[in-house]
Amino acid sequence: MERAGERVTAKRTAEQVMSELWEGNRRFQRDEAVGPRRDGARRASVADGQTPCAAVVACSDSRVPPELLFDQGLGDLFVVRVAGNVIGGDALGSLEYAAEHLEVPVIVVLGHSRCGAIGAALRGESGSPHLNGILVALRPAIEATAALRGDRAANAAREHARRLAAELPARSLALRRRAETGRLAIVGAYYDVATGAVERLEP
Repeated sequence: MERAGERVTAKRTAEQVMSELWEGNRRFQRDEAVGPRRDGARRASVADGQTPCAAVVACSDSRVPPELLFDQGLGDLFVVRVAGNVIGGDALGSLEYAAEHLEVPVIVVLGHSRCGAIGAALRGESGSPHLNGILVALRPAIEATAALRGDRAANAAREHARRLAAELPARSLALRRRAETGRLAIVGAYYDVATGAVERLEP
């Protein structure tokens, strides 16, 4: 494991990066997080540029900070956060930047339990036009899981993350080209806000 402040420059494979992220999450779950690469030396080392190991699409929910739940530091993650982890044009462009210019080998689409946006969509709520756009984007996952047993919100959140991860290559030529040549892995994941655990979702 790297010491706090140490900069990682070696290229890592997608599986190596995901192994590191999930090991960080296990530390977070056990209350053994080390908070790596967050000191002044690290701050100075990334001041002139960034080489994140992964991009993460997460909900804006204050309980879901990717750097903390994966126990990562400054410059480690390129994070895109939108309520309901919905991926619109701006978010998709941000992911393309991370893949093409920062050359991240992994994009993690992270859903989570007790998501307020999914809860609102389940209740059929509406609001401002922009908020309604988020709620509408969540409906396909809600409809697809309507017949499943268990927690409806959790089922929908998992399905939404899984669907987004699967759809990204079709929505972006830049991401598809990198995925097809083995330079990019796109995975869905689900975070439980009560236990602190992140699970990788099967395609």
